[in-house]
Amino acid sequence: MWGRLQRTEHALVISVPVLRNLSYLSVQVFDISHLCNSLLFWKLLPARSMHRFAVLAKQTAASTGCKGPGCYRNEKRDMALQCIASLVEGKQHQQRARRLTCPPAKKGLVRWNSAAKASAVKINEKTSREKILTLESMNPQVKAVEYAVRGPIVLKAGEIEKELRKGIKKPFTEVIKANIGDAHAMGQQPITFLRQVVALCTYPNLLDSPSFPEDSKKRARRILQGCGGNSLGSYSASQGVNCIREDVAAYIERRDEGVPADPDNIYLTTGASDGIATILKILVSGGGKSRTGVMIPIPQYPLYSAAISELDAIQVNYYLDEENCWALDVNELRRSLNEVKAYCNPKVLCIINPGNPTGQVQSRKCIEDVIHFAWEEQLFLLADEVYQDNIYSEECQFHSFKKVLYEMGPEYYNNVELASFHSTSKGYMGECGYRGGYMEVINLHPEIKGQLVKLLSVRLCPPVSGQVAMDIVVNPPVPGEESYAQFMKEKESVLNNLAEKAKLTEDMFNKVPGIHCNPLQGAMYAFPRIFIPSKAIEAAKAHKMAPDLFYCMKLLEETGICVVPGSGFGQREGSHHFRMTILPPIEKLKIVLEKVKDFHIQFLEEYA
Repeated sequence: MWGRLQRTEHALVISVPVLRNLSYLSVQVFDISHLCNSLLFWKLLPARSMHRFAVLAKQTAASTGCKGPGCYRNEKRDMALQCIASLVEGKQHQQRARRLTCPPAKKGLVRWNSAAKASAVKINEKTSREKILTLESMNPQVKAVEYAVRGPIVLKAGEIEKELRKGIKKPFTEVIKANIGDAHAMGQQPITFLRQVVALCTYPNLLDSPSFPEDSKKRARRILQGCGGNSLGSYSASQGVNCIREDVAAYIERRDEGVPADPDNIYLTTGASDGIATILKILVSGGGKSRTGVMIPIPQYPLYSAAISELDAIQVNYYLDEENCWALDVNELRRSLNEVKAYCNPKVLCIINPGNPTGQVQSRKCIEDVIHFAWEEQLFLLADEVYQDNIYSEECQFHSFKKVLYEMGPEYYNNVELASFHSTSKGYMGECGYRGGYMEVINLHPEIKGQLVKLLSVRLCPPVSGQVAMDIVVNPPVPGEESYAQFMKEKESVLNNLAEKAKLTEDMFNKVPGIHCNPLQGAMYAFPRIFIPSKAIEAAKAHKMAPDLFYCMKLLEETGICVVPGSGFGQREGSHHFRMTILPPIEKLKIVLEKVKDFHIQFLEEYA
């Protein structure tokens, strides 16, 4: 027992060599009783070892000729105490310990013996054991996850920003992060009414302030009455605050011109991403050839491929038609489905409308064809509709899958299982940080509904402040209310500005040789196709990069503009793209587009 270091219920059991070295400290720095009390206080030495230690300390004093405390100056005492702790824990710093416990031989003091050194080495070997969690032992599904929107390009952008702050010279003065749809980070101003209601709910004392309009106070009081203890700081039900779910259902009925919506089918979520991941989690099952296949559009938003990898499901790609403004063709759905039936069980079909990253808006006819295909092939439909407010083309209109499904008749409406998603992060609100969202799930089996609520209850509830923000999206000021005029002015200003920037981006890209950009009908991104010369493709291979990653990395390093390579979203073999948000203020967007044009022309010349 005394040959090694052990931990008991109350203290450490210390080896004899370590005790001997502590005894040297006791007689060189301070008296034996002081050190004993310190060791007991720190629980570094059990009480039953104190007698043995005291005897050793006295023997040491006799053998060294030390006459007690004061052999060393008092200021060494704190260092000695640190050395004691290090000795006991097996983490001693040998030089410091040698200075304190092993003075030069000419003074007649005893040095560390070989047994003490061997004990220290043995203890240190134990403390430097291998990590339990390594790349080899971690969950392989997590390792397989990729999320290009915050991938290597963004990491490099962060490094460049640090260099700029240190004064390192670059060909530019700032990094423009056009990689992500973060509206407020790009300068978009919050919607006043939304922030007023959130502020009132967060700090109810403001309800007495004359600075806030009565319609905002009315909403805040109603929401607070639905919260436990009338406080935003309380948990809500796992599905969300009941009155907010009622408001979501009422919003869906208005949007869909009378199609009924049941609050019990509404689930408030932490952004739309949380809802999508939750539904996929409950859908994925089986193994081998019966493993769930999830059909996703290519190009796609990387949330889908990441969630599929994490769940170890099978990703089933169907390609959007770039030559036809990224349209969805049911024949392509059928081709994709038939190809994978031999090795998985495709049972989920994901649609992003309006499209991300492609910006297309699906026609009603297209949606009808997709619903019929899902009904025919018995597929669970996921409709990602977070950009439903972002429609810019006068020729396009948003049609919800729920509304079209209902209007196709009871054979479809009573049978096709559909989950639709919305969020506070996009649209005209741009409130990404609140992480507010909802999903409506219809035609779910009653027993599965209980399982879904159980799964949601594991994360307790979505952020209640995000639920409040979602409430204002679905329950904004109406005509006759005090805040209506200002709300509509702000909303229309944001959407008109986005429409102008969508047209500007399309036009400017299409003037650049080697770049082609489809019309930006909706959402908030451009996804232009770029020509990359064969010489540049070879250079990319030499750097072990995809060609469009190589292109985007050089764009970042030479201009400070951060965009996402198309390979992170998926694209047809041999084609190359990048995704760029249109969110920067219009004057800055013009500068960005000019820089991209100049860079691309120079890139083509360099690798011609």
